[in-house]
Amino acid sequence: MADRAALDRVSHGYAPDGKASTPPPVPLEKIVGDVVDNVTAAAEAELTLLKARGALAYHGVGWTSAWGFIAAAALVVALLALAFGAILVLAQHVGPLLATLIVFAVLLMIAAFAGWRARLNYGDVKAAFRDDLLARGED
Repeated sequence: MADRAALDRVSHGYAPDGKASTPPPVPLEKIVGDVVDNVTAAAEAELTLLKARGALAYHGVGWTSAWGFIAAAALVVALLALAFGAILVLAQHVGPLLATLIVFAVLLMIAAFAGWRARLNYGDVKAAFRDDLLARGED
C-alpha cells in the first residue's frame, strides 16, 4: 500500500506535486495593450493586402485594356471588310446605292441589337457595385 500513497500525490501525471499555484493576475493595461497591438497588426495586414490586390488589379486592367483594344480594332477592320464585300456582291444585283443602303440597314440593326443586350447587362454591373444589394428602386 506504500505505492498507493505515492500514486495519491500524482494527479495522473499533470500535477506531480499537487495543484499548481494560480498564476498572478494579468494587469488590465497589459491586456488592453495586447489587444491594441493585435488590432493594429491586423489593420496593417489588411491594408497591405488591399494594396497588393490593387496592384494586381492595376496590372490586369492594363493588359486587359491593351488586348481588348487590339481585339476591337481587328473586329472593326473585319466588319469593314465584310461590309465592303457585301456591298460589292449586292451592287451587281441591285445597284450600288441600294446595296449600300441594305448593308447600312443590316449593320444598324446589328448595332441596335448589341446595344440593347449591353443595356440589359449594364443593370447587372450597376447591381454589383450598389451599396444596398436589396434595393428595390429603379436603377
